Amino acid sequence: MNRRHKTKRWARPVTVTTALAITAALLPTGAAYAGGTAGVAAPAAAGVTASATDAALAAAPGAQPNVVYIVLDDMGFSDLGSYGSEIKTPNIDKLAAGGLRYTNFHATPLCSPTRASLLTGRNPQAVGMGSVANVDLGPEYPHTRGRVSPTAATAAEVLKGGGYTTLGVGKWHQAPLHQATPAGPFENWPLGKGFQRYYGFLDGYTDQYAPQLIEDNHVVDPPKKEDYHLTEDLAEHASRYVSDHVSVQPEKPFFLYWGLGAQHAPHQVPQRNADLYKGVYEAGWDRIREERFERQKKIGLIPEDTPFPARDAGIAAWSSLSQQQKDLYVRYQQTYAGMLTQADEQIGHFLDDLRKFGKLDNTLIYLISDNGASKAGGENGSIGYSQSGFGGGSGGTLEDKLESIEELGAAGTYTEYPVGWAQVSATPFRQYKGTAYNGGVQVPLIVHWPDGIKDRGALRTQFHHVSDLTPTVYEVLGITPPQQVNGIPQQPITGTSLAYTFSGQNEPTRKKTQFFLMNGNRAIWSEGWKAVALRKPGVQLEQEAWELFDTRSDYNESRNLAQQYPEKLKELKKIWDEEARNNGAYPIVNGYSSPAVTAAAPIRSSFIYYPGLKHIGLSAAPKLKGISYEISIPIQRKEVKEEGVLVAAGGSDSGYTLYLKKNELIYEFHQFGKVYRIVSDTPVPLGKAEVKFVYTRAGEKGGSGALYVNGRKAGEAELPFTDVRSTDGLDIGRDTLLPVSLDYGDPDEFPFTGLLEKVEFKLQPLADSKK
Repeated sequence: MNRRHKTKRWARPVTVTTALAITAALLPTGAAYAGGTAGVAAPAAAGVTASATDAALAAAPGAQPNVVYIVLDDMGFSDLGSYGSEIKTPNIDKLAAGGLRYTNFHATPLCSPTRASLLTGRNPQAVGMGSVANVDLGPEYPHTRGRVSPTAATAAEVLKGGGYTTLGVGKWHQAPLHQATPAGPFENWPLGKGFQRYYGFLDGYTDQYAPQLIEDNHVVDPPKKEDYHLTEDLAEHASRYVSDHVSVQPEKPFFLYWGLGAQHAPHQVPQRNADLYKGVYEAGWDRIREERFERQKKIGLIPEDTPFPARDAGIAAWSSLSQQQKDLYVRYQQTYAGMLTQADEQIGHFLDDLRKFGKLDNTLIYLISDNGASKAGGENGSIGYSQSGFGGGSGGTLEDKLESIEELGAAGTYTEYPVGWAQVSATPFRQYKGTAYNGGVQVPLIVHWPDGIKDRGALRTQFHHVSDLTPTVYEVLGITPPQQVNGIPQQPITGTSLAYTFSGQNEPTRKKTQFFLMNGNRAIWSEGWKAVALRKPGVQLEQEAWELFDTRSDYNESRNLAQQYPEKLKELKKIWDEEARNNGAYPIVNGYSSPAVTAAAPIRSSFIYYPGLKHIGLSAAPKLKGISYEISIPIQRKEVKEEGVLVAAGGSDSGYTLYLKKNELIYEFHQFGKVYRIVSDTPVPLGKAEVKFVYTRAGEKGGSGALYVNGRKAGEAELPFTDVRSTDGLDIGRDTLLPVSLDYGDPDEFPFTGLLEKVEFKLQPLADSKK
């Protein structure tokens, strides 16, 4: 079934610890950064030159291991076969069988902060990524700028300085999205952060069949393939980049960062993958969660005395659901599972290529998820972005979803499973992405490196955090992180290398403390104890209740000990405060609801776009929510048949388009399954003409829209507020990716074939719009 619709260089010490030496020694107890203690890097050795670094690499060609980071998205702790799932992930499971699985590894509660922490070896607030990259609170809030501070060089910058070729594919989400334009600015795009090649997407998610793509510093269109899918495209680019590198520079090691779009919504997958799970999920989420829990115990992934958690509040017992609900929810999970199996297949193809290149055994591979499972699908799941929690929608009705059941997983849909399946993904934990409970932050970690890890297929139970992975690479490579990068003094590395675990199965964790903060949700882990506070609307931070867990004997946070050990809780809260101050996390804000969210984006009352402009992300496009505005477009035509899209934003689920067809000027706005349409009552004259759409706010829920042709009103209708909630963006002179209107479809983007001079937006400030 077709699912698609129509730097300054710095140096390592001359004495290099090679991979072969590390293999022989297997990192004996006490190994640490050269000159450093407690996992914090010392300044780079003075007097070491770049040429000395290059000479050291040349002296031992091929000895330095390659490094690959594979990051899955919104995948829960139990979703991989090797972590207890029924989902088919044989290639990832082979990685686990040939390497190490970690049972006590943690990310941050959200995607951008995890990626910033992963790439820098520091806590996200310290480097400016206190929330997702969509949220830039401006210079008054340096902990939440939607970008990584230049005082915290990424692994790509450090490894490039150490002689590595640096390659990246997939999700970035490390640049403020108001910078996601064809003209940048580019300093926070991948190439500005140390990567020499990059192919992927800047936002946190995108349509898998019609993605918003960049290559290096360019906006590019997705390939015009009937069977195109983003996961396959990313895998092909990962293999191609490595193939190019090893073919031309086989003596140099490489670093590859691969951020998959899977398993973030939209859950979209070829039907053949979803069909693999026919007959699997009819048993329901209660039974599947029990089976995963028992499987986790059987394979030793969780302690034998771990209690089975009750269903989270708001999740119905499977037996209480109607047959229609069960049929719908089964289809959601088939789509999710099929998407993960497809991702596993593509990871397998990449690993096969590494093997063909003779590089698999000497490549250090990490595979993680960026946070726990997402509950944004709500009680009934979502099919449209405007229905989802991410899109700000109410979720839509069950009837709406039943009518669209055959569209689940197709292009243009925003399919996301209901929260009942999210809790299955989180097994054996409670809570989800966005919180600092284990369900939000405890994720799989698989480490595979045949030349450096001999205890293959083993489990590791030491507590560790995503900020520890890059410091581990630096230790393995014998790299002392530089004191300056591009002339900018660097923050100390605060992650703790876990390289000792490669040979130390029973050694206690060297991690002492880990701090968590996300949109007001707080937690602190310290020597086995963990305190958690869940942000509640309307409750002052100082008044919020904290829970206390002894994770040494309570693996899944089932026993709140706050009443029994008030002094311990007080101690942990004090440690949390110290860590928050050390990481620059004050003042605490809720990034999504802060009034300063858009303050750092360009505040303009007018935008002029010219023909030929490439696709722009919605976060960089004019913000139209709740205001009066007009769009003016001077055009010139010689013939009536010259027609097409003048301006379009979003897709058919949520979007607007202004176009000419059959000599009529037409405006459409799509939202929550409703289509609002205005058609001009007079033909658009040939020759020079100015067409215009004017929106006038009227009250707190909407207003009116009017079409003008050469200054004369040519049509009018009442409209809701015309803000767009979509994975698509803004186009000038065509409608790429996901078409807004079914009146013209998507095969050729319906480009305007006349002469379009410009598209000008004039925005009225909100205060004036309300008058």
